[in-house]
Amino acid sequence: QVQLVESGGGLVQPGGSLRLSCAASRIIFSRYTMGWYRQAPGKQRELVATITTYGSTNYADSVKGRFTISRDNAKNTVYLQMNSLKPEDTAVYYCYTHLLNTDYWGQGTQVTVSS
Repeated sequence: QVQLVESGGGLVQPGGSLRLSCAASRIIFSRYTMGWYRQAPGKQRELVATITTYGSTNYADSVKGRFTISRDNAKNTVYLQMNSLKPEDTAVYYCYTHLLNTDYWGQGTQVTVSS
């Protein structure tokens, strides 16, 4: 069973930065696209960013130019660097991957942007 464990969330002021990490286990990490999603209260879960095995990235329009997704295959870890954070970025952030017709999610980490 694939395991994804997020860390790095917290409370930050508007304009601040956070870096989220997601450690994966029980998976040949380098072979799979990884992603970050988020879910704000009362809203549907939405895609934030993805990174392929080759390092190609894709971002939601709302985070382009502010967030950067990256991966370290040697550490089985995917990161989300979040800069210039806004109150509307407040959400639970989830790490995601898909393999063998199954979606896998982490437990989520809370990011709160507030003064």
